[in-house]
Amino acid sequence: MTPLSELARGLVALGCPEAKAEEMAAQLDKRARQLAAQPGRTYDESLRHLLGLMRQGWAAKDRGF
Repeated sequence: MTPLSELARGLVALGCPEAKAEEMAAQLDKRARQLAAQPGRTYDESLRHLLGLMRQGWAAKDRGF
């Protein structure tokens, strides 16, 4: 299994629509790499931050916000 496939599975577990998971995983990976290029940030920290934002967004959507 590729890392993007694993990320996509994780996104689905967080509430991402399965049909969009692969595309969103690729976008998150790209953005995490961009953030990690900044001094003092790692890829893992950046990815955790972005996943947290995604989780918050889906939680708000589920609550009707």
